[in-house]
Amino acid sequence: MNHLAHLLLAGDDEALRLGGLLGDFVHGAPDPALPPRVALGIRLHRAIDTHTDRHPEVAAARARFAPPYRRYAGIALDLWFDHCLARDFVHWSAVPLATFSDTARALLWRHDAYLPPALRRFRAYMDAHDLPAAYARSEEIGRTLEGVSARLRRDNPLGSMLPLLVALDAPLRAHFEAFFPQLREFAQAWIGANARD
Repeated sequence: MNHLAHLLLAGDDEALRLGGLLGDFVHGAPDPALPPRVALGIRLHRAIDTHTDRHPEVAAARARFAPPYRRYAGIALDLWFDHCLARDFVHWSAVPLATFSDTARALLWRHDAYLPPALRRFRAYMDAHDLPAAYARSEEIGRTLEGVSARLRRDNPLGSMLPLLVALDAPLRAHFEAFFPQLREFAQAWIGANARD
């Protein structure tokens, strides 16, 4: 899953949300200087990613991509599922998407001291492109895929995958709608089992 999903799945806990955003930018053990609940949010992010990668609906969605796209389908699906989530955000959250997005960016500014340089750079990109709300627009997904493609060391087809994702929108959306409620239940159960006040 991508940034919007991780934010939503962290619930109303600001520290868990911050950890959810840090999850893609922290490798290995979290810095011991981080507040414990922020570190817990990083662990939640990783648990969500592991659960997502193993889920049968996600495997079925990946199988819709032929080579050479299938190898990169996981990355593309993370973004497209955020697109599905953003398009129908009113179905998943009582908070309007624009408000939720503004709150997420403000969270990063309030906790600047905890951000690694790569997340500070991404925050500037978020501000410039109105993320994560802009994930509701397919052209933003295309722009993001091009950016990810350029950052990878080897040649890859990510930058050209938007037309394929658009063509597969109906079945991919069906996979998302079957999968996301289960992922939400997983995240809530994980928080309940691991979070301590």
